[in-house]
This record gives sequence, C-alpha cells and structure tokens, in this order.
Amino acid sequence: MFTGIIEEKGTIQNISISGVSGSIKIMASKVLENTRIGDSIAVNGVCLTVTEMDSNRGFFGADVMAETLRRTNLGSLSKGHKVNLERAMAADGRFGGHIVSGHIDGTGTITEVKREGNAVWVTITADSNILNLIVEKGSICIDGISLTVAYVDDKCFKVSIIPHTGDETTLLTKGRGDIVNLENDVIAKYVAKFVGIGSMAKDKKTGAESNITMEFLETHGF
Repeated sequence: MFTGIIEEKGTIQNISISGVSGSIKIMASKVLENTRIGDSIAVNGVCLTVTEMDSNRGFFGADVMAETLRRTNLGSLSKGHKVNLERAMAADGRFGGHIVSGHIDGTGTITEVKREGNAVWVTITADSNILNLIVEKGSICIDGISLTVAYVDDKCFKVSIIPHTGDETTLLTKGRGDIVNLENDVIAKYVAKFVGIGSMAKDKKTGAESNITMEFLETHGF
C-alpha cells in the first residue's frame, strides 16, 4: 500500500518493450534505502516489483506486464524522462496522503494548466468510469500523487497544485495533451461495487440495473 506522498523524482535509464511486455530501469537514491529485491515501488503511481537493484550505482529495475502497459502511461516514456517514486508504506509510517493501491484505473489527458496566485490549476479529462467515482474535495491519485479534487463534472476534473507539490513531483512539467495515470479512491470503488452505483450498477450475469440510486441513498439518510 502507498499513500501518494512522493519521496523523490527518478530518471528512466532504460525502458525495453518487446511485444506486449518489457522491463524498466530507473535511476534513484532515496527509494533504494532499505529496499530489497521483491519490494514494491510505485512508479508514476504504478506498483512495480523490484527485480534488480544496485544502491552503489543508484538504480533499480522492474518488469512491466501487458496489463500495465494497457492501463498506464509507462509505455510512452523513454530514457531521460522523470518519474514520481514512492516506496510501499511501512507499518509504522505516517499516513500523509490517502490509501493508494498502485493499481491504475486508467489514464487522463491534461487539457489546461493555469496559474492562480501561488497555485496552479490542472484540468484533466477522463472516461466516465473514472469520473463517476470522483467527488469534489475527495481524493484522486495522479501519476502517484495524492491530490484533493477541487472540481468535477461529467467531462473533466480539476486539482490545484501548491508550490511544494509542484517542486517535488513531475506534474507541473507536463502540459496540454500529456497523459497521466489515474487511480480512484479505493474506498469509493468498494462502495460503488457494494451498492451498485454508476458503471458498476449492472449485474454482470443478467445486465439488470441496480435499484439502489443516489436518490435512494439520500432519502434514507446516507
């Protein structure tokens, strides 16, 4: 499990894609501390298993499977690209962000980057199955960064980036048209599954719609 608090920005040393899978090697320093083969590191929010590492030379490597390439932006990266890195949270660690699994739900596209005072607004469009699980003032994970949603409608959502987040992550190096990894709040996904809201409302066997709606929940005090 991760929290979406980025520990450092790493640099891709090599990425090799053959067919539908491949491997990636990343230059880093802080995330290598106390890390062993088999540990998990989130790369742009994608949970990857460390398969090789060398603390003295400052790198780690991981395999990338087909599903990861389909769901994320890792396949579009190349040597020299910066990526957000976070080690899995230790049991005695501080919970600074929100519950992040490292399992990406899909990607979004940046459509606008606009400064307002000391903050920067970033607007991202995404598919309805992702937007349906986003709520204003709730949490969203963008390229591994835990952020608060400042606005959402049926076409896009917006976040406001403070200077510290801009400095410590890669998000503000991106611009209009760039693709970012998105992970919905895992609690929202479980709630939607259990009560049958939005894209999870249909019974997979019968195709029938759930009788539980937002209006039903509001009427009964939820």
